[in-house]
Amino acid sequence: MHTIMLNTGRTFAADPEISILDAARGQGVALEYSCRTGRCGVCKAMVQSGTTRLLRPESESLTPDEASEGVILTCCRAADSDVSLDVEPLERLSGLEVRTIPSRIVSIGHLAPTIVHVILKTPPASQMRFLPGQYIDVLVNGIRRSYSLANALRDDGLLELIVKRYPGGKMSEYWFEQAKPNDLLRIEGPLGTFFMRDEAPTNIVFLATGTGIAPVKALLEELARDPQRATRHRISVFWGNREAENFCWDPVSLGLDMAFHHFLSGDSLDWSGARGYVQDAALRHGIDLQDAVVYACGSTAMIASAREKFQAAGLPAKRFFSDAFVSSN
Repeated sequence: MHTIMLNTGRTFAADPEISILDAARGQGVALEYSCRTGRCGVCKAMVQSGTTRLLRPESESLTPDEASEGVILTCCRAADSDVSLDVEPLERLSGLEVRTIPSRIVSIGHLAPTIVHVILKTPPASQMRFLPGQYIDVLVNGIRRSYSLANALRDDGLLELIVKRYPGGKMSEYWFEQAKPNDLLRIEGPLGTFFMRDEAPTNIVFLATGTGIAPVKALLEELARDPQRATRHRISVFWGNREAENFCWDPVSLGLDMAFHHFLSGDSLDWSGARGYVQDAALRHGIDLQDAVVYACGSTAMIASAREKFQAAGLPAKRFFSDAFVSSN
């Protein structure tokens, strides 16, 4: 066993046969992560001392320059010695237990031709505790897929999902051709480290593509339940879709004072609204990036582009948080 030290001085033991991320999670230490497969880049960490061993490829989300500077993906590497990392543990996640629990479909209905809204119920004695923005894994028919929770905590304990159909997808076949109310399935969670940071600057910028609006909806619900906090911020949401019909949620019922922008990236002739990419549109709005935090949810391409462009424009690197949606068959 080796010892991992974080920049706060906190340490944990690391089995050299498993990833640093899994070693941390196994001992109740929460580090940044999202996809757990090396594809999103959320778990990047700078190695200050020590050596690590590659368990799976990092090249999809780690540049050669980053690798040469000592940056690793904690989901892709195991400790080969005692290691010191320049990352902080996420204390707000402490006490949230990841569990596999049964759930039942309360309702499932179309929001758009290729998008359904699913409401799940867990047993009263097993309600899930989570932070808005986190996700769950759904396990059904031998298939496991990840879905962001589309709601903040509810008094009734219900969980909401916004699910997009992918052609040929095995889980899509279940949701769109088989699933019905009262079906039983299992869920595992809460997972992920995408949540509202407590010390957000004045400007809160949300970027979403497609069903990446789901965790944004959850975070906006959290803000709406704390009006005093919400009024201390200028909130902007930039939501992009390829098809106009997929703008399937309206935030007006939240009662938040915010700017909500829709952008179409597809070539539909019936769209009279704004076009383009959300990251470019947000930058054109002239937001003071030195007094801003960005939460980006959706495609890995959008997130990579947004991170690069916002940081080049002056956003501090530690004020960009993301939840990448990685598709599976």
